[in-house]
Amino acid sequence: MSELKQISLEEIEKNYNNQSLWIIIHNKVYDVTKFLEEHPGGEEVLLEQGGHNATESFEDVGHSSDAREMMQDYLIGEICVEDREKIKPVDVKGSGEDVDFMKKNTWTSWLLPAVIALGVAATYRYLTNPPA
Repeated sequence: MSELKQISLEEIEKNYNNQSLWIIIHNKVYDVTKFLEEHPGGEEVLLEQGGHNATESFEDVGHSSDAREMMQDYLIGEICVEDREKIKPVDVKGSGEDVDFMKKNTWTSWLLPAVIALGVAATYRYLTNPPA
């Protein structure tokens, strides 16, 4: 595999205009200019992310494996090592706040569904076997 071209953050920001649109996903730089009209989510989505780190937004959507393969067609390089510290770091798995909440309130994760299930079962039984 050949070495990817090192691209500065300054160059990426320069390619955020109506002629050219570059985005960063997982420290790799993609020229999505030709993909704007084809993007299933609309070109506005890409325009919002242009010129900076779009990793979090890309992962939040949950792109398919086909979409991830298509990305290779638009790969033009990777952000240079010196500039990686300048972009906002992205925790793809999330901040961990939701996990802490679930640990503290584990009983709520099963109690509410259990109460709803009992209510549905009682309603079903009442409707299918009315009292005599």
